Amino acid sequence: MPRMEAAAVLPQTGRTVLVVEDEAPIASALAARLRSEGFVVEIATDGPGGVAACERLHPDIVVLDLMLPGLDGLEVCRRIQAERPVPVIMLTARDSEADLLLGLETGADDYMTKPFSTRELVARVQAMLRRVDRQRATSGSTGEVRALGTARLDPTTRRATLGDTEVHLTPTEFDLAYSFAVAPERVFTREELLATVWGYEVASGERTVDSHIRALRRKLGADSIRTVHGVGYAATSGTP
Repeated sequence: MPRMEAAAVLPQTGRTVLVVEDEAPIASALAARLRSEGFVVEIATDGPGGVAACERLHPDIVVLDLMLPGLDGLEVCRRIQAERPVPVIMLTARDSEADLLLGLETGADDYMTKPFSTRELVARVQAMLRRVDRQRATSGSTGEVRALGTARLDPTTRRATLGDTEVHLTPTEFDLAYSFAVAPERVFTREELLATVWGYEVASGERTVDSHIRALRRKLGADSIRTVHGVGYAATSGTP
């Protein structure tokens, strides 16, 4: 009998990624690339299956398609975030601002527009998990409450409030808002925000920053962050 060579055993990161995608070629390509980086990957091919898999697996991060049979990605995101907060990267074939903002408002931390590079997606997954690790490491540490426009941001509880009303911000949105709040006089370029908040630098990243800024303005007020044309963004003048 011919001798069978043992397959190479890839080092495991200990992190589980749930891919919710109904297009089999895309799901398979994503799973293969993530597994090659040492992730444990499970695939769900429709909305209800994605919700059930998330409840069963408690994944470290979810890669979620917007257009799914059974339940669309927005509803899946709402349901899985209601059970337990989990980082979500949303995939969309539609490029309209309304779709992107809806995704961010339902709890997605990031998004990618199809077609996309699997290498870039893996980079975003890795960067997001590093940020989650940093947040856990600093959990419970004291920090100064800061203001951004009329909103108040508490880094200890990671809560944002407008008056007596709590405003739901995703982890990415909170980090982005707090970056402006702690440096109210500073003008940030998109590249600086990508490096400090997202932890990666990619060509399509500028649109990600712009979409998150628009989402923050809708949640915290249009006057919370100003655009500095030709440079980037800053806290609105006069922010304490």
